[in-house]
Amino acid sequence: MLAISVLVLLSLSSTCLGWEWGKSGKWDPKQRTTCHGRESTVNYTTISGFFQQDDPATDSSSFDYTETNYGLINRAYPTDNEFDPHGVKTQWERFAYYVNTLNRDCDKNTQYKVLLMGRHGEGYHNAAESYYGTPAWNCYWGPLEGNGTTVWRDAQLTEAGIAQCTKANSFWKHALAIEKIPAPQSYYSSPLIRSATTANLTFNGLDLPAGKPFAPTVKELFREGISMRTCDERSNRTYIHSVLPAFKFEEGFTENDELWKGYEGETSEAQLKRTKIVLDDIFSNDDSTWISITSHSGQIRSNLNVLGHIEFSLSTGQAIPALIKAVNRKVEHAPTTIQSWVAEATCSSPPVTSISGQGCVCSSASSTLLAAATATPV
Repeated sequence: MLAISVLVLLSLSSTCLGWEWGKSGKWDPKQRTTCHGRESTVNYTTISGFFQQDDPATDSSSFDYTETNYGLINRAYPTDNEFDPHGVKTQWERFAYYVNTLNRDCDKNTQYKVLLMGRHGEGYHNAAESYYGTPAWNCYWGPLEGNGTTVWRDAQLTEAGIAQCTKANSFWKHALAIEKIPAPQSYYSSPLIRSATTANLTFNGLDLPAGKPFAPTVKELFREGISMRTCDERSNRTYIHSVLPAFKFEEGFTENDELWKGYEGETSEAQLKRTKIVLDDIFSNDDSTWISITSHSGQIRSNLNVLGHIEFSLSTGQAIPALIKAVNRKVEHAPTTIQSWVAEATCSSPPVTSISGQGCVCSSASSTLLAAATATPV
């Protein structure tokens, strides 16, 4: 009798280790605090072998997620015999079931989430950089408001960018109805207009499940790398709300942009630091398994770095999914000091030439280097 009771207890405890079906769990402040009262460390791992985008053999320059079922690889899962013994379910249905079992069977310090990361459609700043060349854009044109014809401060989408969003919306309509892709349970967006508009045009109007509406949240730290160029300065909160009234703002979102400086740019180390902060925030406070993040090329590159994913560049309007394992460890990271901000060389008048891989050549006496680097302890 005692043996039976122990067996039942062990059976119940094993089934109660993980998370509610369809959820990946979240960690409360107590779980994220070490015995010394400091913040615990979240370690991220990309689980490869499920998407073409995590295969080093995939050519990112020509890859189109809308033509490849979001890159989901046609393969079997360990749960297929249990869930789909007759082989009638779609690839996405079988993958979703497998992910749910990962969360069901893991311990309370582990989560599995599927992040659906999309880059915004083409903005006027992208078109301008292509027109002037990257070196000339970086050293002269980018720091300006515009060129007298086009404004690229917190750039809007071009017609081509809007078309990319329309294509994304059509993909999602098909994927939801035919491929049975799980609808995101949470939506996050960069505060920059090109990104938030892309999210709105991509997901608004879809036939979504009643319990999974398109209810996006704007998060400051999902913005693009903060350069000296005006395309990286966000609009104020009042304007964003007037353009996209259905978007919510995270707690503490300020009225004005308090991060963009115009005379210094954020270093890659600082961007990685804030990327870790925003990802830790989502994994700690959002128990959704399927999460949409609409952002930027540089910020998604930083996301992938923190998440342990291989490099995979995205052209405008493209997207990348990733199955992520997160483990909350009761250890503290060693404090270090990084260089957070640094000035960039600029030209005070249009450069003489723009040489790819070498930079721009300023006209005589028009080169400027502003301010000094700023270090920040982390």
